[in-house]
Amino acid sequence: LTQTADLSEAVYYNVSDGEDITVSEEGVYVFSGTAEEVTIVVEADSEDKVQLVLDGLNVENSDSPVIYVKSADKVFVTSEGENSLTVSGSFAADGETNTDAVIFSKDDLVLNGTGNLTVTSSDNGIVSKDDLKITGGTINITCTSDALEANDSIRIADGTINIATKKDALHAENDEDDTVGFVYICGGTLNVESDDDAVHATTIIQIDDGELNLKAHEGLEATW
Repeated sequence: LTQTADLSEAVYYNVSDGEDITVSEEGVYVFSGTAEEVTIVVEADSEDKVQLVLDGLNVENSDSPVIYVKSADKVFVTSEGENSLTVSGSFAADGETNTDAVIFSKDDLVLNGTGNLTVTSSDNGIVSKDDLKITGGTINITCTSDALEANDSIRIADGTINIATKKDALHAENDEDDTVGFVYICGGTLNVESDDDAVHATTIIQIDDGELNLKAHEGLEATW
């Protein structure tokens, strides 16, 4: 739930056109600058916690995620200031992995911070193949597919999330395990304009607190 990073031992990067950056070990990494065709790849140990601080980062790609988490225990994406991440064309697969989101994570993903993060996508916005948690910051997503997607769960505790999508705004579903795929909201503000579901869960949607302003084909859809 902490919204700022400990920068005492942080590693700083200023992005450049066409130069990918790979993070391979636990730590705090700060990214700034404006560039095209850059992917920040996290490929760390399965027990490593990695924090990516976006501090005035503006990246536009044609066919690959701006942030791609291949492996880690958990990755925090912390927004400071104004940040804009865009993928404008058709996503290219990474081997057997269909990387179809501007931020694509195979492991747990946490979004927080005190700044703004704007995500624009020709497909999905932000995807986690495990749990996706949002605990702060302002997140603006415009996309053609699911804005926030996770296999196991989407959990929102705070922050302001503004979504405009042609499919689901929040979508939690695990094709291999029908006991997960839930959505839990206990705070924050969710503003949605969706051509499909505002919130879709395979199992449960539980809302304990927060403000939801939903304009969608269907509002809340769950099994239980």
